[in-house]
Amino acid sequence: MASEPSPSNQRRRYYRNWLSLTGFVLIASSLFAFFFLFMLDLFAPGQSPYIGILTYLVAPIFFLLGVVLWLWGWLVQRRQATHALAGAPPTRFTIDLSRQRDRRLLVGFAIGAALFLLITAVGSYETYHATKSVQFCGQACHGPMKPEYVAYLNSPHARVSCVDCHVGSGASAYVASKVNGINQLYCTITGKIERPIKTPVKNLRPAQETCEQCHWPLRNVGNLDRTYAHFLADETNTPFAVRLSLKVGGGDPNHGPVGGIHWHMNLANKVEYIATDDKRQSIPWVRFTDSNGAVTEYRVADFKDDPARHSIRTMDCMDCHNRPAHHFLAPNDAVDRAIEAGRIDRALPWVKSNVVAALVQPYLDEEQALQKIEETLQAKYSGAPQLAGLVTEAKAIFARNFFPEMKADWRAYPDNIGHKDWGGCFRCHDGLHKTSDGKRSIAASDCNSCHTILAQGSGAQLENLSAKGHTFFHIDAPNEDFSCNNCHTGAFPKE
Repeated sequence: MASEPSPSNQRRRYYRNWLSLTGFVLIASSLFAFFFLFMLDLFAPGQSPYIGILTYLVAPIFFLLGVVLWLWGWLVQRRQATHALAGAPPTRFTIDLSRQRDRRLLVGFAIGAALFLLITAVGSYETYHATKSVQFCGQACHGPMKPEYVAYLNSPHARVSCVDCHVGSGASAYVASKVNGINQLYCTITGKIERPIKTPVKNLRPAQETCEQCHWPLRNVGNLDRTYAHFLADETNTPFAVRLSLKVGGGDPNHGPVGGIHWHMNLANKVEYIATDDKRQSIPWVRFTDSNGAVTEYRVADFKDDPARHSIRTMDCMDCHNRPAHHFLAPNDAVDRAIEAGRIDRALPWVKSNVVAALVQPYLDEEQALQKIEETLQAKYSGAPQLAGLVTEAKAIFARNFFPEMKADWRAYPDNIGHKDWGGCFRCHDGLHKTSDGKRSIAASDCNSCHTILAQGSGAQLENLSAKGHTFFHIDAPNEDFSCNNCHTGAFPKE
C-alpha cells in the first residue's frame, strides 16, 4: 500500500500548476530587472535621478504580481484537491512528453518565458537610458515640470543634459537622487506639488562639480562690450539703450590681474556669507578672507546674532548665476527683445506698455491667458495691419515665460545676475554692510567698479562714446537711488 504524502510534499504539490509557474517567471524576471538596473545605474558613467522609480518601485510591483499569481495557483490547486471525490487519486501536475498537448504547452511556456526575460533585459536597459533623457525629465511629469522644461529649451544650456547638473557623484548623491525621483512621483500622483516648484537651493550641487566641469574657473575674461536695448512705456515706445563695458576680469593671479566681477570667485579670495531667507536674497553678514589669510567681517547694523548659530556658505558661481538653465524673462525684458528684433512693431502707439499689461494679468490657465491676450490686443489695435504679428508674438512670449497653472514666472524665481529687477549685487553691495568699527563697508554706489557706461540713450547719443564712462541717467524719471530694484519690478515700476 502506497504511503500517504507528507504535509510538506503535499503543500509543494499545490504549486505545480501553470498559474504558479507563470508567477514564478514574473518573480524571476523582476528580480533580474532589479539587480540589472541597480548594477547598471551604480556603475554607468551617467546616472539618472529617475531610475530609482524603475528599480525600487516598478520592479517590486512586478515582483508582487508574480507572488500573487504564484499564490493564486496554489489556492486553485488546493481547492481542487479539497473538492476531489473521496477515494479519488490526488491531482498531480505532470508533464508527459509522450503527449502532444503537453509538448505544445511546455514549448509554448518555455518560449514565452525566454521572450519575457529577453524583453525584461532589453526593456530595462532602454528604459534606463530613456530616464536620463531631457524629454523624460521635462515631459514625463508634463504639468509640474513644464515651466522648467520650456525655460530650459530657451536657455544657453539647452544642449546640456539635465542629469549632468542635477545628479551628483558619490554614494550620498546617488541615494538622494533615487529617493528624490520616487518622492517626485509620489507628489505628482497625490497632487502634493508645490506651486510654484521651489528651487532646491540647499540641495544644489557645488559649482565645482557642475559649472566648472565645462567652464574653466581660472580663465581671465577681461572686459566685455554689451549693449542692452530698452523701450520706454510711453506713446512712442521711446528707445533707450545702455552700452556697457562689463569688467568681468578673473580671480586667479596666474592668468591675469585679479579684479572685476569674477574677483568673487573662490580662487585668490574667499567670500562667505549668511542668508536669512530660503531664496538667499537677504544677506546680513559677509566674511572675506584674502590670499594672505587676513579676515574681515561685515554685517548690517541690525544683525546681532552669533554667526556660529547660522549656516555659513562659501560663495560660488551659483550665487550670482542662479538661473543658468531655467530663466524666466521678465515681461519688460521679453517685450524689449521682441521690439528690438522687429517681431513687435514699435510704430504701434503704447505697444510696450499694452503688451506688458496684457501679459501680467492674473489668469487661471494658459488657454484662458492666450484668449484674453488676443482679445485685449485686438481691442487696442483693431484694424492695424501689424495686429496678427503682434498677437502671435505676445502669445509666444507668454507661452515661454508664464505658467499660471504652476504659478511660475519671473516673480517666483529671483535672478541675481546684475541688479535691475532683483537685489543681485546689492544684496551685499548696498553700503550697509560694515566692519564692527564702522570704518569700512562693502563698496556700494561706485558703478564703475563692475561696469563702465560707454554710451546711453538713442540715435546720435550712442555715438558719444566715453572710455571713462558716463554717469547713468534716467530719461523719464529722476535717479535718486542706485538700488535699481527699489523701483524696477520687471513689469511696471513700483508706485
